[in-house]
Amino acid sequence: MRIGILGLGRIGAFHAETLSGLDAVESLVLADPFTDAAKAAAERFGAEVADSPEAVLAAGIDGVVIAAATDAHPDLILASVNAGVPVFCEKPVARTIAEGVAVLKAVEGRDVPVQIGYNRRFDAGFVAAREAVLAGELGTLHTVRSTTLDPAPPPAAYIAASGGIFRDCSVHDFDIIRWVTGREVTEVYAVGGNRGAQYIAEAGDADTTGALLTLDDGTIAVISNSRHNGRGYDVRMELHGFADSIAVGLEDKLPLRSVEPGVTFPAGTPHDFFMDRFTAAYRAELTAFTEVVAGSRPSPCTVADALEAGWIAEACTLSLREHRPVRVDEVRAV
Repeated sequence: MRIGILGLGRIGAFHAETLSGLDAVESLVLADPFTDAAKAAAERFGAEVADSPEAVLAAGIDGVVIAAATDAHPDLILASVNAGVPVFCEKPVARTIAEGVAVLKAVEGRDVPVQIGYNRRFDAGFVAAREAVLAGELGTLHTVRSTTLDPAPPPAAYIAASGGIFRDCSVHDFDIIRWVTGREVTEVYAVGGNRGAQYIAEAGDADTTGALLTLDDGTIAVISNSRHNGRGYDVRMELHGFADSIAVGLEDKLPLRSVEPGVTFPAGTPHDFFMDRFTAAYRAELTAFTEVVAGSRPSPCTVADALEAGWIAEACTLSLREHRPVRVDEVRAV
């Protein structure tokens, strides 16, 4: 099949490399506002270059991958759907939840599939955890712990446009908790602070946060996030039930150092970047998109799915600002 890519920054170029290695993909058509980025990627992967998103959509493509700046996501999603081209778009759907809702309303009932990029759904560990929960292996689930710790904060310009740590970073934890447990979040309580880069505080954001989530069956989920984790990129999940407990990310590249006498685990070089931690997941995610394009499976992460994680982020943002528990239904009603 023939796939278009809109946006050839860090993640777009990474997707171009991944797609060029998939058996189902025969050719790529690339576009980026910075033409040098598109040309460099085209030379590297033997792709074609188009001078605009419209030209990509008119180039006989079977599907399109949107890896452009967040502000461009809504217009590019709608242009692709209107052109009848299946869409893969990196999260978030839009910069604000209101814009995301507008996109959902515009694509609902259309025959063109849209897949939003939440790559943890395709990580082998998280897949195994979901299967264990759904099979009842843990018995009644009572506690979930989810962690995302970045090795260093992104640049000031990124932070200023990110919408805040809950919308930008924690939203991955929110999505994967919903997906693994099969439950919805009803209430949140969030805390946060600034212990590092001053520009994060100046942007009105926190660099370290915690969130306590109550799921609709009474399960408690605890989320920990930070922009400062000197040992590496740490993404983990624990699930504890009456019958058993399991963990995702408990492997030799885990960025933790044990101080127990005689313990050598973990023994590997710590993960230091999200692309390192989730290389296989990204490949599985884009492989799934080729199956969506081929019509052999539905979208594994719809716009509606993505917005559910977004509502939890809105609730946590409000909870942090007002120092109180917030029900998710409260922010939906705003």
